[in-house]
Amino acid sequence: MTTVIRYELDQDIAVWTFDHPGKSANTIDEAFLADLEACIARLKSEPGTRGAVITSAKRLFLAGADLKDLERAYDAAAQLTPGERFERVFRFSRLLRELETCGKPVACAINGTAMGGGLEVALACHHRAVADLPDLVLGLPEVQIGLLPAGGGTQRLPRMIGIQAALPYLLEGRTLAPQAALAAKVVDAVLPPADLLAHAKQWVRAAGDGAQPWDKKGFRMPGGAGAMDPRVVGVFVASNAMVHEKTAGNMPAPQAILSCVYEGSMLPMDTALRVESKYMTRLMMEGTARGMSRTLFINKTRCDKLARRPSGVPPTEHLKLGVLGSGLMGAGIAQVAARAGLEVALIDIDQAAAERGKAGIAKRLEAAVAKGRLTADKAAAALARVTPTADYGALRDAQLVVEAVFEDRDVKAKVLAAAAGAIGADAVLASNTSTLPITGLAGYAKRPRNFIGLHFFSPVERMPLVEVIRGKKTSDATLARALDLVARLRKTPIVVNDSRGFFTSRFFGSYVSEGVAMVGEGIAPALIEGAARLLGMPVGPLAVQDEVGLDLAVSITRQTQADLGDAFQPGAAFPIVERLSTQLGRHGRKSGGGFYDYPEGGRKHLWEGLQDLWPPAAVQPDVAELRRRLLFIQLIEAIKCMQEGVLEDPGEGDVGAVFGVGFPAWTGGPFSHIDRLGAAAALKECERLAKRHGPRFKAPRLLREMAREGRRFHDAGTRSDDPRDNAA
Repeated sequence: MTTVIRYELDQDIAVWTFDHPGKSANTIDEAFLADLEACIARLKSEPGTRGAVITSAKRLFLAGADLKDLERAYDAAAQLTPGERFERVFRFSRLLRELETCGKPVACAINGTAMGGGLEVALACHHRAVADLPDLVLGLPEVQIGLLPAGGGTQRLPRMIGIQAALPYLLEGRTLAPQAALAAKVVDAVLPPADLLAHAKQWVRAAGDGAQPWDKKGFRMPGGAGAMDPRVVGVFVASNAMVHEKTAGNMPAPQAILSCVYEGSMLPMDTALRVESKYMTRLMMEGTARGMSRTLFINKTRCDKLARRPSGVPPTEHLKLGVLGSGLMGAGIAQVAARAGLEVALIDIDQAAAERGKAGIAKRLEAAVAKGRLTADKAAAALARVTPTADYGALRDAQLVVEAVFEDRDVKAKVLAAAAGAIGADAVLASNTSTLPITGLAGYAKRPRNFIGLHFFSPVERMPLVEVIRGKKTSDATLARALDLVARLRKTPIVVNDSRGFFTSRFFGSYVSEGVAMVGEGIAPALIEGAARLLGMPVGPLAVQDEVGLDLAVSITRQTQADLGDAFQPGAAFPIVERLSTQLGRHGRKSGGGFYDYPEGGRKHLWEGLQDLWPPAAVQPDVAELRRRLLFIQLIEAIKCMQEGVLEDPGEGDVGAVFGVGFPAWTGGPFSHIDRLGAAAALKECERLAKRHGPRFKAPRLLREMAREGRRFHDAGTRSDDPRDNAA
């Protein structure tokens, strides 16, 4: 008796229907594998059954493994030998091989999206028909979480469509709509949904012995295969170079996929499938995939579902948003809100400034239309929802107002006080500040309980994260309403407690400051930027500082100095930034020059004058050492944020780092990466770096505790018990 796969007979055809009880989507788990094994055995043993048709009772045909089950499997596998791990990995592949060699024809009626293992089941069938549905896609996305399609995906797809055609789907996780899949010869037919099952049954009744092309004598892989075939040698050389350029060797999955395809194409299918599972076992033991799947999917999904939203607070239906400031950030927030269907009051110092902000929104919407990302009608409707004005009275019926003016306390105080006097008693007032403590800014509002931080990232229309900062007086209701807005805007929220710079600015600021400080040490700027890219950072620290603005960095530092008084300690980067900005007028990209020059009509390049101000040292450090410095300075800052209670959940810290500031996805985020290294190994590296480069690399108390106790961040109880560390 099967529970996940219904086995029904329609005369001489066995119909297998994927229908996992209690789940909204079919996934591959232990129950699925047991049922698949039972169904194959029954099909083989029933003499009167001609063949089988596989379909689904759910909107999603079949996804891959449930990532939560996969996360638990990592822990369970730690107790197994490599050989035992291999057998677990190979089980699914073995079953699909039994399916395609069972001696009876099997057709797959794909009536919903089939991703990962779902598509691999279809590839193992002898005929694939797919429903012509606009939202249906097929794909092998495993590479995106550091794995490979180990149910035969790296072997069957190249044998079907050729190595060159298959690699983009394997290495990049590209997806296919039904008609595109037919054109690529990944499926054999595209039909209206109502005709799908009948077509599949008819094909089975008319089919022969059900043997796959690669199991027949004389099979040749389309497009060539082998170490000496000139048709594919160049493909592997180019693909290897492309993978190295994109990953810098940090992500083992693409290289493993290439190896599977290269080696497997020269081997019999049964041996090739074992090679594939061998590489999959290596990937699961190596550790990159675990952090990536946990952060990019499991924890991001938790954040998207508002796991931190206080219970008992009725949901807020946001209809109107107020935005204070129509510059790049303010206009970006207004644009995203308008596209989400909210009315927006866009306020600036005068009507002309507000109109300029709306004009910028119009320009960006036009660009989106030109690129095919948005229809003209939707762009026009979004723009019509934005009302530019200098009248704070326009905020009267807004459920939430976001301040997004210049990062200056006095400027913010003025607009916050004006907005507080205009909004309703229950409305939420938020600041988009990236550094100034929320609790202090709340003093400029009439109702501190209704004040919160909403830190968006630039460009707002493309960046998925919002850092939600809870001040000391922020109420649960305010937090809930703010999270409701973030969800309405289709952004991913993380919730943090108040601190100067919160989490993301502190975390990312440590990276930028370390890179700038290296310039003062005489390290070649090109070497600094190159090391950052090899680490996997999307932009080098000097380029980031130019984008942010050197004058803004000086302003923030001086504001911090004024706030902290004698407790202020300037970092090694500040004199460098101040000299370029204040003395030389090099404020970054906006002024045409900072660490880089930005010639009109040309490509940016590092400013040659840097070597006159800070002459390069005669002996330059090893790039691997720079890479470690840029990595560990961020890990240390993340641990401090956890230690001080700024972060309460390491999973949110990982999500914030990866989706907010571009921390390398291959790490899974700072806390996942420390877990992978082990606290003891991370502590040892901190001590080495501190001895060589200074006390800023000193290991935080929390890391020392964890190393001593053998704990991980993604275990329970990682927050320090010291009350000095848990104060926001």
